[in-house]
Amino acid sequence: MRAPRFWWHPSPTLPANLLRPASIVYTSIAARRMRRPGEKADLPVVCIGNFTAGGAGKTPTVLAVARILEAAGESPAFLSRGYGGSLLGPVQVRTPEHTAADVGDEPILLSRTARTIVSRDRPAGARLAYEAGATVVIMDDGLQNPSLIKDCAIAVVDGATGIGNGLPLPAGPLRAPMDVQWPAIDAVLIIGDGEPGRKVGEEAGRRDKRVFEARLEPPPEAAQPLEGRKVLAFAGIGRPGKFFETLRACGAVVEAAHSFPDHHRYTAAELTTLQNEAEARGLTAVTTEKDFARIAAVRDTRAWPDLMVLPVRLRIGNEAGLRNLLLRRISERRLRAT
Repeated sequence: MRAPRFWWHPSPTLPANLLRPASIVYTSIAARRMRRPGEKADLPVVCIGNFTAGGAGKTPTVLAVARILEAAGESPAFLSRGYGGSLLGPVQVRTPEHTAADVGDEPILLSRTARTIVSRDRPAGARLAYEAGATVVIMDDGLQNPSLIKDCAIAVVDGATGIGNGLPLPAGPLRAPMDVQWPAIDAVLIIGDGEPGRKVGEEAGRRDKRVFEARLEPPPEAAQPLEGRKVLAFAGIGRPGKFFETLRACGAVVEAAHSFPDHHRYTAAELTTLQNEAEARGLTAVTTEKDFARIAAVRDTRAWPDLMVLPVRLRIGNEAGLRNLLLRRISERRLRAT
């Protein structure tokens, strides 16, 4: 789905206010669910999630956390619900045996870095991670999922949008009321600049939560070939506009930009239309890593050898502080288990 624009207004607008009754019902259900007791996994659990629906940079954060833990001698396993995939799990992702149609686009990307488990039943997925030899579980999303006890939980926040109008679904973007979500986290990671993100950081500080800042940047070797190039850009992610802005920051000339809903499942016909437009206008087609993972799962489509993919990586301002928080929480969990 595409997030309605009124979600991201600083204060509730008329459409949001009209949806408040539905939000009250949703709030009651979400708050009750988050307060349920969870199961203790055999391994420490680090959860990377969002306060809101929509993209904020969670997947690059998950990858960055895995890199930090691997450098500290841990053997992490990603645990994902597998949104957009058909398999319920628990199953360890293996490519090319599995595609985005089976396990979702994010697990395909994650599996390139570390063992990745897809499971709608999170405790069952954590057990498989333990059996596979992992030393720590990194939950990709699931901040509002109470089925597993989290030893460290980090909420990723888009600096440009923050928590939007501050209302729960469907009147706003919040997955649960903030008074329920704040106690569930240890830290916020604010990606990019913006007054909305700054306000979330200030509130986190008042609540004695750690605040970290970061930026999403393409690797220089991926950005350099785009400088001065005329491109047709397309993306089906939480905020496609962020991808288009990143391309412009690389020096690309975005002649055409096509937005699709988050986790959009492309059809062969859609891909052919995009390819034909790029060829007819003499443009280079560029998309995201997540989109490319879904495109690879589309059958009966034309080969597109000149389709470019622009990856992004997370640059964390106080990486040492984040590493210390993660390792301290993991150590505390292991001490409690002895």
